[in-house]
Amino acid sequence: MRPLHIALAALVAAVWGVNFVVIELGLDHFPPLLFSALRFLVAALPAVFLVGRPKVAWKWIVGVGLALGVAKFGLLFIGMDRGMGAGLSSLVLQVQAVFTALFAALALGERPGRARVLGMAVALAGIGVAAVDEGADGPVLAFVLVIAAAACWGVSNVLTRKAAPPDALNFMVWVSTVPVLPLLGLSLLFEGRHRDAEALAALDWSGAGIIVYVAWITTVFGFGAWGFLLSRYPASSVAPFTLLVPVFGMSSAALLLDEPVSPLRWCAAALLVGGVALTSLAGARRPRPAAPERAEPQYAGAA
Repeated sequence: MRPLHIALAALVAAVWGVNFVVIELGLDHFPPLLFSALRFLVAALPAVFLVGRPKVAWKWIVGVGLALGVAKFGLLFIGMDRGMGAGLSSLVLQVQAVFTALFAALALGERPGRARVLGMAVALAGIGVAAVDEGADGPVLAFVLVIAAAACWGVSNVLTRKAAPPDALNFMVWVSTVPVLPLLGLSLLFEGRHRDAEALAALDWSGAGIIVYVAWITTVFGFGAWGFLLSRYPASSVAPFTLLVPVFGMSSAALLLDEPVSPLRWCAAALLVGGVALTSLAGARRPRPAAPERAEPQYAGAA
């Protein structure tokens, strides 16, 4: 990769890592489901009028929109709202690579090789260490919700591989149109219209800036730049940069939110990132058609 493109890949990883801190700040302004709905609404408009018509079948757009937008982000935002820290969330969410490999084996008939199985085992060991570090007094339900979010992310990754979108930005913008109404409906049902109305009435420049960051910077710029890189280099060259996401996530959470990073958590990070690297790169070295190879890592690492 050219040095400029290496810098761009690192910048996208930093944007996605810092996004976990921005999400935590946003949860002080909005209920989690409403926050997620606003994120996708602003990501979709006005971009949906600028990217052209969808380049894949609607069944894939709707499927990924529900799995990624409603399930994954809904569970992640609720988990963080219930006490899961930004740094730990950025780390634990990377277990999506394990779920992706498992679901790909079940749905696509891909048999993981020994290196990939070893990577999955190492990553799961990292999750176990992270759970121990969180301790009995930690937010157990929140931890489980983020694990569930990672599983839903794995589902969306497999659907994305099946869709094989030729344009990452076009696909992500159209996917962003799907979760808005379901998330708004769930927010009205579970968070209540009074709470939603109060949050919207109290919207200030800080809240608006947070929405702009998670929608335009993280989603539109992040996936646009990622798609640009994937269109010029093999996925096996680009995907490893997503391993920087939890590094940026944990570091920014420690610097900006004063989240503690214990030696045990760094151990969990080393195991999880190493396991994800083995899982992802072992799969990337296997021969496969070019289009699905580009599609698989589109969402890896992002939040």
